[in-house]
Amino acid sequence: MNKDLTVGKPETVLWKFCMPLFGSIIFQQLYNIADSLVAGKFIGENALAAVGNSYEITLIFIAFAFGCNMGCSVVVSKLFGAKDYRKMKTAVYTACIFSAAVCLVLMLVGILGSGVLLQLIRTPDEVFADSKLYLDIYAWGLPFVFFYNIATGIFSALGDSKTPFYFLAVSSLSNIAVDIWFVTAFEMGVAGVAWATFLCQGVSCVLAMAVVFLRLKQIEGEGKAPAFDRQLLYQIVAIAVPSTLQQSFISIGNIIIQSIINGFGAPVMAGYSAAVKLNNLVITSFTTLANGISNYTAQNLGAGKTLRVKQGFAVGIKMVWMLSVPLFLLYFFGGSVALKLFMEEPTPLAMQTGVIYLKILSPFYFVVSAKLIADGILRGAGMMKQFMATTFTDLILRVVLAFVLSATALGATGIWCAWPVGWSVATVISVVLYRRGPWNGAK
Repeated sequence: MNKDLTVGKPETVLWKFCMPLFGSIIFQQLYNIADSLVAGKFIGENALAAVGNSYEITLIFIAFAFGCNMGCSVVVSKLFGAKDYRKMKTAVYTACIFSAAVCLVLMLVGILGSGVLLQLIRTPDEVFADSKLYLDIYAWGLPFVFFYNIATGIFSALGDSKTPFYFLAVSSLSNIAVDIWFVTAFEMGVAGVAWATFLCQGVSCVLAMAVVFLRLKQIEGEGKAPAFDRQLLYQIVAIAVPSTLQQSFISIGNIIIQSIINGFGAPVMAGYSAAVKLNNLVITSFTTLANGISNYTAQNLGAGKTLRVKQGFAVGIKMVWMLSVPLFLLYFFGGSVALKLFMEEPTPLAMQTGVIYLKILSPFYFVVSAKLIADGILRGAGMMKQFMATTFTDLILRVVLAFVLSATALGATGIWCAWPVGWSVATVISVVLYRRGPWNGAK
C-alpha cells in the first residue's frame, strides 16, 4: 500500500514506515548469511572460507544494484511527494533501462573475469576452485539481483515498506531450505548454495517486478507516461553513481583488507568470514533504516516540508541506538556463541579471530549508526558531494591503517582496530555536514 510520508507526526510516520524495515533487516540478513551458514555447517571450514572470500567480490556487484536502487528510489520519492505521477512512472521505466545496461556489463565482467578477480585478492589454492565456482554461478543471477533491488526501491519510494518485507520473508526462508536441500540431499557442495541463491532470487525478482507494474498501473497520471526521459536519467545517475561509488569503494576497500587477511591463512580467513557476516548484519540493519530516512527526506523535500527532515533525523538516531544496545551486548559478551552458527568444529585460531573482531567493533555501533542516518538524509536531499566525502574518509582510514597495523606485532588484530578509527572520524564529518543542510534553520 502506498503511503504519503509528508503528513502526520514525523515520529509516528517513521516508526510505522520503518517497523517493516526492521523485519526486512532480519530476513535480508538471513538471505545474506545463509550461504556461509550452510557452507560452514554442512560442508566444512574451507567451504566457509571460499564463500566468505567470494562474498567480498559479490559486494561490488551488489553495490551497483544498490546504486540503481537509490537513484530510482530518491527520484521517484520526490516526484511522488510532489504528486507528479506521470513523470514518476517515466522515472521508473528509465531506471529499469539504465539498470539493465549496467547489469549486462557487470555480468560480462563476472563471467569472464572471476578468476582474475580472485587472483587479485590472493585467494589461497585450497579455496580457489570453490570460490570461482560460487562467483561464476552468482554472475549469471545478476539480473535478478538488480531488478529485485529496483523493485524494493520503488516500493520504498511509494512509502510501502510492507511489500518488500513479505517478499524477503518468503525468499530468505526458501533460500535456507533450498541451500540445505541441495547440499545435503544432492551433495552439490559450494555449487549447491550458489544455485539455491540463484533460484530464490529469481523467483522473488519476477514476482516483485510484476507487483511493481501492477501498482503503477493503478496510479492515475495525466496521459501516458513516456518510457524514457534523458533529464530524469541524469537525475537518477546523479544519485546512483555516488551511491554506487560509496558501496563499491567500501567493497574494494574490504577486498584490499581481505587480501591482507588472506596472508594469515585459512583459519583466520574462516574466523573473519564468520565474524564479518555478523558485523554486516548490523551495518546493513543501520543502512536499511538510513535508506528509509532517505525516502522520507526526499518525499518531504519534494513537498517543500524541510522542518520534517530535521525532525526525522532525531527519530532516526533514536531508532538506530535502540537497535545498537542489544546487538552490542550480544556480540561483545556472546560473540563465541554467535560465531558457532557458522562453524561446526572451528579451530582455536578461527574462533579467537572472530571473537576479537567482534569485541573491537561492537562498542562503536553507536557511532557508525549516527553516521549512516546523517548520510541517509544527505542522500535523500541529493547532497551527494557531502555524502561521498564521509565515505572516502572512512574507507581511506580503514585501508591505510589495516596495512600499517597488520605489519606490527598486533598482526591480524591490527586490521580490526582500523574500523573504529575510520567510523569515528567519518561520523564527525557526516554530522557536521548534515547540520549545514537547508533544514537547519527550519522552524
